[in-house]
Parts: sequence; C-alpha cells; structure tokens
Amino acid sequence: MKKIILITGGQRSGKSEYSEKMALSLSPAPIYMATAHIWDEEFRERVRRHQNRRGSNWINIEEEKYLSRHCIYNKVCVIDCITLWCTNFFYDKDEKVGKQPSVDNALKAIEEEFEKFTNQDATFIFVTNEIGSGGVSDNAIQRRFTDMLGWMNQYVANHADEVILMVSGIPVKIKG
Repeated sequence: MKKIILITGGQRSGKSEYSEKMALSLSPAPIYMATAHIWDEEFRERVRRHQNRRGSNWINIEEEKYLSRHCIYNKVCVIDCITLWCTNFFYDKDEKVGKQPSVDNALKAIEEEFEKFTNQDATFIFVTNEIGSGGVSDNAIQRRFTDMLGWMNQYVANHADEVILMVSGIPVKIKG
C-alpha cells in the first residue's frame, strides 16, 4: 500500500535524523535516496559521514533528478531532499527563459516526476526545507526559487498522508 510522508522544517531542525529513525521503525533495510549534486570535496565528505552514520543496513541511491528510474516497490524510502531535487531542475541549463531559470518549466517537470515516482506501492518519506520562513531575499533568482519550492512543498503536502514539521528537533504533526 502506498503511503507518502512529508517531513519539513528549517535547516538543522532534525528532519533527516527523524526521517531515518522513522524509516528504520518501518523496515530493517530502508532505502536512502540522496538528491544532492556533489559540488565539491567538502560536500562529498559530508555525504560520506551521513552514509557512515546510517550504517550498512541502508540501501543508498544517488539520483539528482529522475527518481522514477528506481523501483522501490514494497520498500520504505527516504528521499532527502526535495529542496536539492528542485534545485537540480531549477538550474537545468535546458530550462531557461532568457537568462533566468524557468519556474514554470521546472515546477511542471518536478510535479510530473513526483507523480511517476510515487506511482508505486511503497512508503515514501520526503524531506524538505521551509526556506520561505526566513524573509524575502533581495536576489531575484533566490526569490523565484523560494516561490517554486514553496509551491512544490504545498503540492507534496497535498498528496501526503502525513506531514510533520520539525521545530528544534521536536516533531509537530501537521496532517494525518
């Protein structure tokens, strides 16, 4: 049976750790799907530390954009995170309008990929960031990305069976 869980919150609010504990409570061998693009050696080391912390019972998959390439039927999968996943679509060189990333094109592609990926019987635990809670940026591209991520978070929350907001390491159930 399909179940979608969204875990949201600010940076360093405890989202990833909470999602991992939840996944382990549901499966002895969950999947961890990392959506980050590895930009530099420092970030690569951060990824290694996270993988080591999780342990060998996790199945690690790195997928920057096309989550639906992976069959996770009847499995529990943490997708960490929607923010970086959206970044990969937003900054896609092929999806620009003029010199600016196209919010409409990116959002449409992300929503379509979300639908394809979640069209499997599995437990999906999506992690995302509430970046719109920190004020309005003076940078136009940052404002556009913040808007797009806010819309995508709403889209996923609308499809989710449960939504949990992490505040200072404390889970607050919003939906479900």
